[in-house]
Amino acid sequence: MRIQRSVNISEAAPVFPSYRSALRRTLLLLALLPALCGLTACSRFRHKPAANFVYVNVKQAHLNDRIAAVSTRTATVTNGQRLQVLQRGRNYLQVKTDQGAIGWIREKDTATAVIAAAFDSLTQAHAADPVIATAVVLDEVSMHITAGRETQKLYLLEEGDKLKLLERATLPKVALPGAVTPKPPAASEPDAASAAAPPTPDLPPVVMEDWWLVRDAQGHTGWVLSHMMDVDSPDAITQYAENMRVVSAAVLTTVYDPGADSADKNVPVYVVAYAPYKAGLPYDFDQVRVFTWNKAKHRYETAYRESNVEGFLPLVTGSAMATDIAGTKLAASLGNGPLPTFTYKILAGGSSINIDPVTGIPQPGQLIEKDFRLEGTYVRRVLLPGQTNTMPQAHPEPDPDKKKSAAKKRR
Repeated sequence: MRIQRSVNISEAAPVFPSYRSALRRTLLLLALLPALCGLTACSRFRHKPAANFVYVNVKQAHLNDRIAAVSTRTATVTNGQRLQVLQRGRNYLQVKTDQGAIGWIREKDTATAVIAAAFDSLTQAHAADPVIATAVVLDEVSMHITAGRETQKLYLLEEGDKLKLLERATLPKVALPGAVTPKPPAASEPDAASAAAPPTPDLPPVVMEDWWLVRDAQGHTGWVLSHMMDVDSPDAITQYAENMRVVSAAVLTTVYDPGADSADKNVPVYVVAYAPYKAGLPYDFDQVRVFTWNKAKHRYETAYRESNVEGFLPLVTGSAMATDIAGTKLAASLGNGPLPTFTYKILAGGSSINIDPVTGIPQPGQLIEKDFRLEGTYVRRVLLPGQTNTMPQAHPEPDPDKKKSAAKKRR
């Protein structure tokens, strides 16, 4: 007899013994995939933060290993040097030099990369600007990104540095902290209520400052206070300034004098522009003089002077052939050689000058170009087409009546 045995399904062996273990391995792999991706190939797609840089805006600074009263100096950095910012803390920056030195520096002793880029843009924008004059720095001073004491600064100039002047601006001097601004004066015809009120003090005159856009020996361009520099001019000419300041001086030609006191017997002839010792003028100069050399007396003499004008730099010098600027007879007397020339511009009569309230740069109206040539020791004006000697000119001071002056002399 055949015996049949029933089998419990739960006790039977699994049909696919590796199915559950494979499933567990798959789930575990999916769980570990993000971590494995971050540790291996996926790290290539992670963007590293861009390096943050600052630039030293003081003459010299020290990096210290900690922000504390007692610390160890790790490096010394100088003006304009680039530093990589690692972290910030308590108005200090932890930085790293290009040589690998790490330390803390005061944040106010640095300028941001944005400011450095702005200086680069300013330099490029004025790379082709003509040089109006040259000057020498009188004391340590900073270059600003725009005219004004409160504007950003970066590069530092040292005493004796040579500068090229490009453009002038004039702005009010910033009031000192805590200064009280007086109330404006009452109207000329006050009403009864205002008449009973106590009088208010008059407003003090606005203190103005002149700024120059300059280019230093390294090619950096920025704005510098005018009174922190002196325009280059020889001592032989400066002594004739008559309480005026030289704003531009250029050599027209030279005269050989074996009896001259100077070591170089080729004595220069100058054209010079002067201005009063006063900041805030809307024009650059109000007087022009030409100094020629007297070989018989071995001294400078004034060959030309124009004063009481509202002039604008630059003084442009050059030369022209006598045949191009004179008649045949005159050219023959001058030897047909090149003659020194100079040009400047003054404000026309009835025109005005506007000063940009933001930049402080003067914007003159109609200008008259005046061209001259030097014939030996004589200065003669060369009239351009359409010009006459009687064209009206603007004057900073009332033009005296020459006829009245002559009548008073006769009396």
